[in-house]
Amino acid sequence: MLSARSLFQEIVVDDDAFQLFCSIAASGESQGGWENARIAALVPGSMRGLAPKITRHGADEDKHGRIFNALLRKRGLPPVPVPPETDYTMLLERRGIGLAHEKLRREEPLTEHDIVVYLAHSRVTEQRAADQMDMLVRNFGDHPELGNAIRMISRDEDNHLAYCHEELLRLVRLGHGRTIQRVLRESALVEIAVYRDVSLAVMDHMGRLLRWPAPKAAALAAGIRGMYAYERFSRWHRMVSLTMPERRDALGGAPLTSPEFA
Repeated sequence: MLSARSLFQEIVVDDDAFQLFCSIAASGESQGGWENARIAALVPGSMRGLAPKITRHGADEDKHGRIFNALLRKRGLPPVPVPPETDYTMLLERRGIGLAHEKLRREEPLTEHDIVVYLAHSRVTEQRAADQMDMLVRNFGDHPELGNAIRMISRDEDNHLAYCHEELLRLVRLGHGRTIQRVLRESALVEIAVYRDVSLAVMDHMGRLLRWPAPKAAALAAGIRGMYAYERFSRWHRMVSLTMPERRDALGGAPLTSPEFA
């Protein structure tokens, strides 16, 4: 029977598949770290109070990139180039999700609208990240090689999602509600399509590395497309709701790390 646990177990025990998985994850997290650092540097004066939290967000994502690279080093494996069709962050940017890298490279301050859009985009993508890490914690939280890293990243992703909810609700009270709801809806519909495409691409690469038989690869692809249909017509709504989190000021303070992943 195919399950998330059995599939990930196959990836973990095979060096080539594990190498690709960690390389893809490390690249995406490092990109997110750079983006948040640039956004923090360019926050408009009227929103400077957000800069420390955006900086913390970026520092956490940089840390996650280091964690995945540390997992590779423990196996004696170098990172490998990320196939473009598996680059979730880049593909989202091409579809208009996230502030364009060209814009972030300039020294011009961002606008309040830019920050509202950034937070709305982040609320959608952090939901995906939190859900994925929750699944990994359920299945591999006690794994001797991966458990500590997975639990640490999962806690961070929960904090990132809480931060997005809290800050967006604050901005709703300041009159940005209509823009936020529009951007959330547009972002969610794009994100689930990009996630489908990236998932299909990753599974295609994994299937070749792990020599999956054609029926297994076809079943997995059908499952990914089925999940997209479910999200497209129903589940995307949970990616656009806003609820005050139990933990307030989730990104207040310095990022937490562990000596083994420093």
